Amino acid sequence: MQLEKFTYDNKIVRDFGIATIVWGIIGMLVGLLVATQLFSPSMNLGNQYTTFGRIRPLHTNAVIFAFVGNAIFMGVYYSLQRLLKARMFSNALSKIHFWGWQLIIVSAVITLPLGITSSHEYAELEWPIDIAITLIWVVFGINMFGTIIKRRERHLYVAIWFYIATFVTIAVLHIVNSFQLPISFLKSYYVFAGVQDALVQWWYGHNAVAFFLTTPYLGMMYYFLPKMANRPVYSYKLSILHFWSLIFIYIWAGPHHLLYTSLPGWAQSLGVAFSIMLIAPSWGGMINGLLTLRGAWDKVREDVTLKFMVVALTAYGMATFEGPMLSLKQINGVAHFTDWIVAHVHVGALGWNGFLTFGVLYWLIPRIYKTELFSKKLASFHFWIGTLGILFYAIPMYWAGFTQGLMWKEFTDEGLLKYANFLTTTLQIIPMHILRSIGGALYLIGAIAMTYNLAKTMLKGKLVADEAAEAMPLEKEITHEDPADKKWHRVLERKPMKFMVLSMIVILIGGMVEMMPTFTIESNVPTIASVKPYTPLELEGRDLYIKEGCVNCHSQTIRPFRSETERYGEYSKAGEFVYDHPFLWGSKRTGPDLHRIGGKYSNAWHYNHMLDPTSMSPGSIMPSYPWLITQKLDTSMTEAKIRAMQTLGVPYRENFDAVAKAKLSDQAEAIAKDLKQNNIDVKSDREIIALIAYLQRMGTDIKANKTTIPSNQ
Repeated sequence: MQLEKFTYDNKIVRDFGIATIVWGIIGMLVGLLVATQLFSPSMNLGNQYTTFGRIRPLHTNAVIFAFVGNAIFMGVYYSLQRLLKARMFSNALSKIHFWGWQLIIVSAVITLPLGITSSHEYAELEWPIDIAITLIWVVFGINMFGTIIKRRERHLYVAIWFYIATFVTIAVLHIVNSFQLPISFLKSYYVFAGVQDALVQWWYGHNAVAFFLTTPYLGMMYYFLPKMANRPVYSYKLSILHFWSLIFIYIWAGPHHLLYTSLPGWAQSLGVAFSIMLIAPSWGGMINGLLTLRGAWDKVREDVTLKFMVVALTAYGMATFEGPMLSLKQINGVAHFTDWIVAHVHVGALGWNGFLTFGVLYWLIPRIYKTELFSKKLASFHFWIGTLGILFYAIPMYWAGFTQGLMWKEFTDEGLLKYANFLTTTLQIIPMHILRSIGGALYLIGAIAMTYNLAKTMLKGKLVADEAAEAMPLEKEITHEDPADKKWHRVLERKPMKFMVLSMIVILIGGMVEMMPTFTIESNVPTIASVKPYTPLELEGRDLYIKEGCVNCHSQTIRPFRSETERYGEYSKAGEFVYDHPFLWGSKRTGPDLHRIGGKYSNAWHYNHMLDPTSMSPGSIMPSYPWLITQKLDTSMTEAKIRAMQTLGVPYRENFDAVAKAKLSDQAEAIAKDLKQNNIDVKSDREIIALIAYLQRMGTDIKANKTTIPSNQ
């Protein structure tokens, strides 16, 4: 049988590689800007488009979907063609995929600073962009499976298993988490509310980490590490065990983000149990990677790409040990809402994703340009300054997290909170935040050095856009089967569509077991008779709260700890959130919890606090929001918002939308009048009035009494 000649498409690999580098620098720059605002709020440059609340989601989207996303596609397009001995299915689909993904990222860069957000963490983009993501993901899937179908290699290598699982799981996660009711072109409400919305969000959020930041990178590790070391993967059997156990167990772990909340206890317990089990497959993958280097450790001393890979695998091992530990209720009770979680996330992001990406780029770019790397010394400098950057980032954040968690819970001998003022803790950890930003800057300097190094490498060589290759055609029938091929997994590796379907079934089990009872059995989310829908003004104020990204710094769920009920008030109940589309429980307390803020301070206090936070809380690192006082509240969609809420089951009375604006005006006038009595002259149609209305409503439905207390409490 004659060899078939064909070519590999290196141009699409090069394009995704350049996009990875460019968006990586941008995402890290935004991250540095975000980090500096946590000790110097004036770094928001004095305008509403660069405040922490608006650009923190821009940073996370840029590094996850732009930097890591493009790196995934670079790695997949390079390795898939070579593992299957086939060119990508369609050049046109490759280009549509590339430019479509870049346009989605640009749309995020435009919309998020404008405050156009759904507020779901790692899924902040509004519904038209969600649809675009779906379409481009389908394009990627068709291109990938088209290539698999026309392959010249019978068995699918382990890397491709991870690519298939990534494709099907991200598709399921994205679709379920994007169930929204559009109101206008750039505004929607989530179909789910409160507890149910929280479960969907963290089922998505945790598994976006699992199936976007982990499984495709494991696939890339299984391809590129053996290539770099010139060694076979340590264990085929371990890779089978690693793959199936990882994708089955990971999907159950989402509820560990919601421990001690009003999520049903059984769902929390399932999340904890499966999170602990997750150590085994995660470390199985790390061990399989590190043991692949047996007999090749001498190469690690000389080869900078292997140095990056070893640190990446080590960081993966650390993060995947720490994640299950953080899901233990005793540890979670101290760590959650603190900078400990920020440290944990960035050990994975900077170490695992960042360093593996850098290693692949240093290995791949010279090969497709048929030249040597411009400077090995500069690459080595990048490795060491990047490693130093991770240490300078993570260690201060761990220290800050431990400090926060312990200070929040400490009582005096008399039984009083030792640090009753939340701001005391904030001021205590500012030096750690300064050190963290230095670490981020060092890491960014390394990435810039890499950019220069790879640019010079590209200029020195010439891209082999269509790399010549040849392989035997795939036979239709096997006449002499190897006995090993009769094993169930070897058979499954020859049937990609069955492999995909089985992967989907495996990942659906956990999500369905956790979500279906929460959605269908009423006792899981008990209602409270005194909880009423938001007034039109409060609803508009809530949307402003979402627009400004307040949920990025403030949680809205009080856990049943004495330290929290003493500090904030009555712990949060599931029935309080039944009309919250979306839920706003938050995941980080840079500022205090706000669930019981309603009635705690006067309208004048809130006004002055938004105008100049330090006037009410000396030393505060919260930025000021002067534009809320000058900007007119947009009420053009108020009726549509009420109708949308009615569609979602919120019990406004019939035809309430017709009187919504009148109700809104009456409440706004009352707040403006109260402010005037405190010598604050502001028009009733300003945004600040709506925000105050929402803040004063928060958590009051089950409060026994409303009292105004001094601002220094």
